[in-house]
Amino acid sequence: MIYGGRSGEHEVSIVSASSIFANLDRARYEPVAIRIEKDGRWVLPDRPPAVVSAADVTKLGSEPTDGAPTVEPTVALRGLDVVFPVLHGPYGEDGTVQGLLELANVAYVGAGVLGSAVGMDKAVMKTIFAAHNLPIVPHLTVLRREWHSDPGTITARVARELRYPVFVKPANLGSSVGISKAKNDESFCEAMQLALRFDKKIVIEAGVSKPREIECAVLGNDDPAASLPGEIIVTHPDGFYSYTAKYIDADGARTQIPADLPASMIEQVRRLSVDAFRALDLSGMARVDFFVDGETSALFLNEVNTIPGFTSISMYPKMWEATGLAYPALLDRLLTLALERHADKQQLHTSIT
Repeated sequence: MIYGGRSGEHEVSIVSASSIFANLDRARYEPVAIRIEKDGRWVLPDRPPAVVSAADVTKLGSEPTDGAPTVEPTVALRGLDVVFPVLHGPYGEDGTVQGLLELANVAYVGAGVLGSAVGMDKAVMKTIFAAHNLPIVPHLTVLRREWHSDPGTITARVARELRYPVFVKPANLGSSVGISKAKNDESFCEAMQLALRFDKKIVIEAGVSKPREIECAVLGNDDPAASLPGEIIVTHPDGFYSYTAKYIDADGARTQIPADLPASMIEQVRRLSVDAFRALDLSGMARVDFFVDGETSALFLNEVNTIPGFTSISMYPKMWEATGLAYPALLDRLLTLALERHADKQQLHTSIT
């Protein structure tokens, strides 16, 4: 398992990896821990990760290194049958590590290079969703250069075309890192400054009236299936499912699985989740996030997460458990799907003779 990484989601990745190690069937698997430090070094820890929350990792500063030796990536991968990348965010979830694993011809869990890349970039993702006629909220994409060149024009356009409140997000990040809710011009400018700390491309989304946050888990390769959906009920003062509400404040949100939705909407969520999975050419797993308008009940596809969280509070494993697939069995299924996909790719010819 590869975890940690060079992104703002480093701490969450360590917690996800800890949970996976704790639930992996030792009678079937011999896990190997490979940690990528924030500076990009690959190390082989003496023992697997064992933290229970991102707050714990943040308090420690990082996971203790224990004098773990630095290794070359190709050396770390030597002799492995299958890799489970638990790398949330850039340099892990965006196709970079997947490309390395493809070059090394090693089986791995989750989406391939293309699916990982478009699943990471919220702006490109929304373009693909729109091309497939999937329901999305109005949005704008702004580059750092454009913002620094003329912030006034962009601010006026947001107020005119999207109207407040809006959500400002780094295009290539997850776990709500760098995301803010802006209610006026002043808070919008502050939100842009925060988001630009994490990415040069920013996605600005129109807010949904009295939004309900719905999530659904997808599992499979060529014939994916969707779980029962769940709902995130936010109680944190941020007013949305922020990083603090997710990982720092133990009382920041609660979940309800299955979500309290009409049967017809549950089926619509499950169908759209599979449609989004296929539209992005994904495999293995994904968590698909939606908004439901609290006034009109309109359903909007928000985004797809190709390496969802696997912490004790993460929705992906909890939704599958509610659908009848326990955590250890889910891990087994993901590893089996990875090996099946890898075996299928080995049938391809690499020469014309």
